[in-house]
Amino acid sequence: MRILIIEDETGILNFLKQGLEEESYAVDMAMDGHKGLEMALSGEYDLLLIDWMLPGISGIEVCREFRKLHPKTPVIFLTARDTVQDTIFGLQAGANDYIKKPFSFEELLERIKVQLRPQSGEQAEFTLGPIRIDTQSHQVFKASEEIKLTQKEFGLLEYLIRNKGKVCRRSRIIESVWDIHFEYNTGVIDVYINSLRKKLKLAKEEDYIQTIRGVGYIAKDIY
Repeated sequence: MRILIIEDETGILNFLKQGLEEESYAVDMAMDGHKGLEMALSGEYDLLLIDWMLPGISGIEVCREFRKLHPKTPVIFLTARDTVQDTIFGLQAGANDYIKKPFSFEELLERIKVQLRPQSGEQAEFTLGPIRIDTQSHQVFKASEEIKLTQKEFGLLEYLIRNKGKVCRRSRIIESVWDIHFEYNTGVIDVYINSLRKKLKLAKEEDYIQTIRGVGYIAKDIY
């Protein structure tokens, strides 16, 4: 899950980034309204945390403009304003939730989890042959056997299964799973793929995760 934080207070920004990354979220940051809106509109984010008062343009305006193109992505306001009128104003601008400064990280984390919880009708389970993953409980099964994976292994498997039938390029995998956006040795992907194959006990004939030489990998059902 990728979160964009738009906040001009350095202390809060760094505190949130560290805490969210420890919870395995990928985090991008902006310190003014113009940059934040540019990033929000050009990136692929699962949730936005926006400070109400920002240099450049306000968090309210950022939210309004963002909502025109992204009506469903959750937005949580971070603000010292707490009147009923302020709350209504923020919600009318398109926010999903609202948390007053100062706040506890644990409370914010729970609010984020609520917003990222799959809504009714949204898919939470994915399959690849006999392999099934549950993105809510972070569990993986092969037939009836539960397979224990690390967070990165789970993230890699989830990315491949969500893109089942599509070729996943190495550069895109490293960006999406490792949150690395610069020149990097992608050999780490091969190490994790090999680990996945071993933990999932995939025999040669169970070629559910196939290597596309020089390009990347593809997850495919076998019939």
